[in-house]
Amino acid sequence: MSEIAREIASQPACWDRAATLARGLADTLPAPGTRVAAVGCGTSLFVARAFAALREGSGQGETDAFPASEFPTERAYGALVAITRSGMTTEVLRVLSGAGAPTVVITADAGSPATSLAGQVVTLGFADERSVVQTRFATTAVALLRAHLGHELSGPITDARAALEAPLPAEPTAYDHFVFLGHGWSVGIAEEAALKLREAAQLHTEAYPAMEYRHGPISLAGERSFVWVLGSPDPAIAQDVEATGARVRVASLDPLAELVLAQRLAVRIAETRGTDPDHPRHLARSVVLSSGELVEDGGRDRIYNGVTRGEP
Repeated sequence: MSEIAREIASQPACWDRAATLARGLADTLPAPGTRVAAVGCGTSLFVARAFAALREGSGQGETDAFPASEFPTERAYGALVAITRSGMTTEVLRVLSGAGAPTVVITADAGSPATSLAGQVVTLGFADERSVVQTRFATTAVALLRAHLGHELSGPITDARAALEAPLPAEPTAYDHFVFLGHGWSVGIAEEAALKLREAAQLHTEAYPAMEYRHGPISLAGERSFVWVLGSPDPAIAQDVEATGARVRVASLDPLAELVLAQRLAVRIAETRGTDPDHPRHLARSVVLSSGELVEDGGRDRIYNGVTRGEP
């Protein structure tokens, strides 16, 4: 069994631990009413986007999400939440170094550079991963933030267990184009689901807010397309997509549990294609440029011609 498969299977237990951990974070994570910015890169950016929508949707205050490389330093925020599995991402470290507001880092590594720059640290070491491709760290971070915002996680955890046992929704060889559609906080989950199939299975994938799909992207849909609706304010989107000849799945589980199902599908497709889902091509846990810059992407670190690259 691959490392990623083991990590996917451990997610319900990780979410349960996150729910317990969240009970003690009232004084660590931003208080209700605080204007918050959340930053991350790659998967962590999608976690930040989900968090921003969840926090505003819970009535706890204005919350914006940015790629760390695009953080608007001229804007004033009451708190900054930075999400980084490795705690080594250059762009995140830069934002933390210049932050003009109280900072919180959510990471898997309590000894990482990001923790030394943060005012507060939330460590999810129990959700760290050996696989290059992120699964349980990201979903556990979302679970933690949902619990902090007052969401009950027993339902999502039950759904995640069901997602681990359910038949896969798509035949691995039947489709070569996957689209994920979301609404509200599940837009970030849709983006992350698309990234998992892109990384682990090397597939052509897309993600959009559901209502945006009709505005151009639907033109690519056809018989080799699988469109996965995680959330939509308009049920008719499914009928419109089916009319293109594409296969449609409308989510029946919590969006985070649907992501677990998408992760499983990504691994299965990778195995069918004979690719390694733990170590996708061109990806590493962290890349340290010769200038000392870091870019998070996956694996262990080693020095190679002045560049630190991932190694299992």
